[in-house]
Amino acid sequence: MIVGTAGHIDHGKTTLVKALTGVDTDRLPEEKRRGISIALGYAFMDAGEDLRIGFVDVPGHERLVHTMLSGATGIDHALLLVAADDGVMPQTREHLALLSLLGIRRGTIALTKCDRVDAPTLAQRRGEIRALVAGTSLADAPIVEVAATTGGGVRELREHLIAEARALPPREVAGRAFRLAVDRVFSLAGVGTVCTGTAHAGEVAIGDELLLLPPAPGQSPRRGRVRSLHAQNEPAERASAGQRVAIGLAGLEKDEVGRGQWLAAPEIAQWTDRLDVRLRLGPEEARALRSGLPVHVHVGAEAVTGTVAVLGRFGTAQAAGPHPSPLPQAGEGVSHAAAALPQAGEGVSPVAAALPQAGEGVSPVAAAEALQPGEEGLVQLVLHGPIGAWAGDRVVLRDASATRALAGGVVLDPQAPARYRRTPQRLSELIALTADSPARRLAGLLAQAPMGVDLARFAAGQGVAGDARVALLAAAGASTVVLGADGPAWALGAAQTAQWEAVALARLAQYHEDQPEELGPDLARWRRLAAPRMAEPLWQSLVRRMASAGQVTVSGAAAHLPAHGIQLSALDERLAQKVMPRLLSAGFEGVWARDLAKDAHEPEALVRTTLARLSQRGELFQIVKDLYYAPSAVQTLARIARASAIGGDVKASVFRDRSGLGRKRAIQVLEFFDKVGVLRRVGDAHRLRADCRLFIDDHEDGGAACADAVETA
Repeated sequence: MIVGTAGHIDHGKTTLVKALTGVDTDRLPEEKRRGISIALGYAFMDAGEDLRIGFVDVPGHERLVHTMLSGATGIDHALLLVAADDGVMPQTREHLALLSLLGIRRGTIALTKCDRVDAPTLAQRRGEIRALVAGTSLADAPIVEVAATTGGGVRELREHLIAEARALPPREVAGRAFRLAVDRVFSLAGVGTVCTGTAHAGEVAIGDELLLLPPAPGQSPRRGRVRSLHAQNEPAERASAGQRVAIGLAGLEKDEVGRGQWLAAPEIAQWTDRLDVRLRLGPEEARALRSGLPVHVHVGAEAVTGTVAVLGRFGTAQAAGPHPSPLPQAGEGVSHAAAALPQAGEGVSPVAAALPQAGEGVSPVAAAEALQPGEEGLVQLVLHGPIGAWAGDRVVLRDASATRALAGGVVLDPQAPARYRRTPQRLSELIALTADSPARRLAGLLAQAPMGVDLARFAAGQGVAGDARVALLAAAGASTVVLGADGPAWALGAAQTAQWEAVALARLAQYHEDQPEELGPDLARWRRLAAPRMAEPLWQSLVRRMASAGQVTVSGAAAHLPAHGIQLSALDERLAQKVMPRLLSAGFEGVWARDLAKDAHEPEALVRTTLARLSQRGELFQIVKDLYYAPSAVQTLARIARASAIGGDVKASVFRDRSGLGRKRAIQVLEFFDKVGVLRRVGDAHRLRADCRLFIDDHEDGGAACADAVETA
């Protein structure tokens, strides 16, 4: 258990911690000289049976509240101190408000310096404290009278904290990836760089690799290897969530690490400058919290400035009373979700109206521009710099001058969208993200998100370890799942799958009605007609589902309903037999329609008609007008194009050299691949679409094809 002290300056926090643990947490010369804590101090108390309690001694000075918050975001139990000779003071109130805003509900109140006052004063102080904590998260906290300098009450307090530690529910470590908020960095001879902090989730072992987040602007995250570990101030082979941890790192220099950064497992690496949070405005505030308000945002051990955008307000049933619905505790369901959102200029999704609506069984959220004192709602924080954050992390807002705490809550989505953030669809998704576990959050998203859920992004934001993501998906349930190289990549709910299939089939039937002479659209065009905002991997998976169910037929690059097919006449069959040998022998050069007619000794008009029908059936391909290729040649050229990609781009010169084609013909072939979706034209480059499986046999290596990759169109 991690205990965090709180209280006014000179109310005996450091002295009491020393009496409990034997450790003086004032370690800096200036702290010794001035007699006050300036930096976070740490101490540990053995409680027997492999139980060790860690203490975070935080400064009480008003100018060091930001340091107090750095220590408070990772604690399990609050120890609020009030000196009997002074009574309740300004920082007592502020620290109590901060603990309440952080959602810390386990706590003890220590009435210190009891040897300095008489019994009537002690009784008066107890009454003042009870009045102070009434209606706060520590309303039911016991009051223990102590005199640290004489030892009075210290034993009773120690036994009480040990009992609290034994009663603390164990942190859920399985399935969580490790992350630690760095609050101190130093160097040791023979060890190198050492980072200390509270482990918020997961487990780490010597030899593991961790990423430093967020990275320097324009750079990739630095990587360090765990060389040594201390957990709760003891040498260890492993350390886990809820412990104070010191990590010796190889590969990182002291000057490269700053307080407020995170050390995290690579599979959950992320950083953000937008957070969607569930927030409660302090009931004692005189003004509403309005959109556009500048604030200081505290997450983990970091503080950054930003602005508020109020998204919605919970109904009165949820916001009533001093304790609205419980906020997740630190380390629970640690962070990141996001289903696809509407893009600019696009209309409403054709399936959105048919999907379950938000708020079924949940208090509704009303769109709002402000939160009134004591109200709870959904807020987006637009930050002025990147930070590390995950779902479930505690958040505290202070005013622009950083002199007063305003509000507190938890992160719901650390990768919040910049647009459409107040739409009913988005509010529905945020309500789903208030559930108490990653599996329930994912299930809620799958029930709400018409475009599916990016599972890799969601799992990283929730802090879910890579080897636990399949189990997460199984617990949530989904109808359509796309697997990627590192596990599940996309998922679509059962209702959405059925609705999108109906929409796609309707669009295909309409295409047949409008273009009866054509076999059907190619898959890329069909997607643009039916689901232009759907991720390509999900679309490909839907097509395969419909094809395997016999709902559609895919012929080459074209799709059509089974009842709609281009039928060849006896004349077409005869001409096809005459032209196909020449096409097969032409290889990469292809054959012009006029030359095929000449070689077959047939009228050019008849040959053109037959070639058009064969092309519609996917039995040959027209690269440019009147230039035809056999499927085997196109498949080989597509393989060469994929192998020619450098950094994802296919250059005409490289493709020309590898294929042996002339420059003009090479460009024509690449433009054909752009058209059918193998490549995508971006400026002067032909960018490889790793999600497209056209012209790839099922037995070929899927590494180059990768229908499982995610396209962010």
